[in-house]
Amino acid sequence: MIVVDGEGKVVGRVATRIAKRLLMGEEIHLVNAEKMVISGKKGYVIGKYMTRRGVVDKRDPEHSPHWPKVPSMLVRRIIRGMLPYDRQRGRDAYKRLRVYNGIPERFAEAKKESYPETAGRNLPKKMIVYDLCKLLGYNG
Repeated sequence: MIVVDGEGKVVGRVATRIAKRLLMGEEIHLVNAEKMVISGKKGYVIGKYMTRRGVVDKRDPEHSPHWPKVPSMLVRRIIRGMLPYDRQRGRDAYKRLRVYNGIPERFAEAKKESYPETAGRNLPKKMIVYDLCKLLGYNG
């Protein structure tokens, strides 16, 4: 079991590393998902995710893609996009992923991995996942 701290890290960069490790059979717990960073202009990022949430199949709305508002679920969905989810191997890997808002008590003392090269400190245009979810309608 591996615990990864996502605070201040770019979602896409961390997600690729996590996806690779999931495919190798490791179980990963990602904490502080709401404090992760999405790179890009604020207006562009908001528009992109609002559009994704609005996509509906006219013929069968129940089978439309689902994009959640909750920060931990949104990050989990982003990581799912980097897995071969249409195959059994990808579905099994996705089941080994756990994503949390904040740090649960059982992981408070655990050694957390952090990828320093994925930090989003110096990005000129960035948006925090929690702020994006608030704009999408998250009430948490």
